Amino acid sequence: MFKKRLLELCSSSKKWIAMTVLMNWISIICNILVVLFIGNTMDKLINSNLDINYLRYGIYLGALLGIRFLANYYSTKFSLNCSSEVKKVLREKVYEKLLDIGVNYNKFISTSSVVQMGVDGIEALEIYFGRFLPQLFYSVLAPLTLFFVLSFISFEVAFVLLICVPLIPFTIMAVMKIAKKLLSKYWGVYTDLGDSFLENLQGLTTLKIFDLDEEKNIEMNQNAEDFRRITMKVLLMQLNSITIMDLVAFGGSAVGILIAVSQFKSSIITPGQLLIIILLSAEFFLPMRLLGSLFHVAMNGISASDKIFDLLDIEIEQRESLNEKELKSLENIDIKLENVSYSYDKQREILKDINVDIKDKQTVAFVGESGSGKSTITNLLLKVDEVDGGKITLNGINLNDIPFDVLNKKIGFINHNAYIFNTTIRENIIMGKKDATDEEIYEVLKEANLDGFVKSLPNKLDTKVGEGGNLLSGGQKQRLCLARTIIKNPDIYIFDEATSNIDVESEEKIWDSINKLSKEKTVIVISHRLLNVKNADKIYLLDDGKIAEAGNHKTLMMKNGLYKKLVEHQDNLESIYDELENKNKVEEMKVI
Repeated sequence: MFKKRLLELCSSSKKWIAMTVLMNWISIICNILVVLFIGNTMDKLINSNLDINYLRYGIYLGALLGIRFLANYYSTKFSLNCSSEVKKVLREKVYEKLLDIGVNYNKFISTSSVVQMGVDGIEALEIYFGRFLPQLFYSVLAPLTLFFVLSFISFEVAFVLLICVPLIPFTIMAVMKIAKKLLSKYWGVYTDLGDSFLENLQGLTTLKIFDLDEEKNIEMNQNAEDFRRITMKVLLMQLNSITIMDLVAFGGSAVGILIAVSQFKSSIITPGQLLIIILLSAEFFLPMRLLGSLFHVAMNGISASDKIFDLLDIEIEQRESLNEKELKSLENIDIKLENVSYSYDKQREILKDINVDIKDKQTVAFVGESGSGKSTITNLLLKVDEVDGGKITLNGINLNDIPFDVLNKKIGFINHNAYIFNTTIRENIIMGKKDATDEEIYEVLKEANLDGFVKSLPNKLDTKVGEGGNLLSGGQKQRLCLARTIIKNPDIYIFDEATSNIDVESEEKIWDSINKLSKEKTVIVISHRLLNVKNADKIYLLDDGKIAEAGNHKTLMMKNGLYKKLVEHQDNLESIYDELENKNKVEEMKVI
């Protein structure tokens, strides 16, 4: 039941475990002294040799009970301190590992598994450290202490009780082999259920649209039933093992008491000594019995720790931090992609020999049909993914050598599904700058063309935006995300389809903000709509993972190549759309 690595990871908890054991030991010493007092008093009463000093006896018993109360109080307190320490350490380790992995952590582990591990898994380990481990040491110390005391009264009884105590851990060890496999399976079923539930919840709208919600409901019910069955097996195992431990504990006590009664009949021990043995015989087994009841929870924690170590063991390539000179060089940044290639599954190549040169304060657009590799370039620039071949440099420094926190300050990213938190407008914006003043907030709202809307609200900056920003329109959410990024004041802005799925008015306002930013900052735009990028300093057209054409809008149109065909194709589609829209308006007017 010891997991060396787990104890080393939470080494700071050792002192609290030791203090908890000490308090429990002091408590049982007080119990022993009280029982000895009762037994000796009984013998004196029988022998009419009792000179009662009520004050002295009262002080003695009161002191013992008071010490016992304090010992139990501090035992609980130290146990809680141990639990708190463990939870803090483990959650910090998990959090730090997720930060080390970065935003693409879900390549290694699902989000729901992280949540279950960070909540239920660590809670189970809290009991393992806070209660099970102290009880384990105490379960060894208590019987030895009782054996030492009772051996002066009856060595035979003390010896029989002592040798019966190990029967309980032997029972635990026998159950452990079954429990380990069962609990490992339990956590597997549990995490699968969590993954399925989260995925179906996130895709509920899609399931409704395709009329698959009932099918997924049946599948979820089956997963829940599998989890119920495995849970019942775990509970059945717990109940059966507890029953066996009770038989051992009560049977051992009974054997010891029977021997004591036999010795009493033979006048080997006194009535008071018999009473002491009867009262203390159960104390031999109670610590081990409690340990047995905690065993299954502890095993659950051990199984959970395996999941935690799976996460902590994910290998992340360690790179040296940038020195002060290199950090200072990351100003007025030029970006270069040199012979960059990338594939998601190491077989299907997405980018092939990409060469791009982005100068400081230049506006660059990547365009192309869906699947051509535009957004993959964004992921590489943000270090969501790493190149398979070639390299990306910022002012000559390899992107892979730049820590994520440094890169995060240099690059601001906005895509079509940037997340809005269920809080106020102010709190969403100051994520980009914690100490931002109201004046600064309104300034960036003005740059994002959202200040007029916010000022018209009754609570202004303190207006709640709802879950995922559902109290705002699509365009307002995107402009709020833009304001949050602007206040961060990065050197480079990346817009990945930032105006998709929003109304025309909001799209125009966002592009107006982007055009203003492009005069002072480096702007990288990923867009399917070519009309939006015609003012870019340089446009890269991707086709099948390669750069098919590069240049500004004017030069690309003069080439009469693929870019021009795409522009003309989109123009034709928009003309058809405008004609249909105008026709619908005319029909509506006729109806009116």
